[in-house]
Amino acid sequence: MAYKISDECIKCGACSPACPVSCISEGDSKYVIDEATCISCGTCQGVCPVGAPQPE
Repeated sequence: MAYKISDECIKCGACSPACPVSCISEGDSKYVIDEATCISCGTCQGVCPVGAPQPE
């Protein structure tokens, strides 16, 4: 199950460099996760200050 970034995202950028498979990129209003590449490790959720990444 891939993770998805919710609207709570504040675009701080903490998640992108923390992702071990580099599947997170900056979108227009929030960061986005490439579901096909995501390995559901939860690292992004652990570093996010607002808990925006959530299991889909």
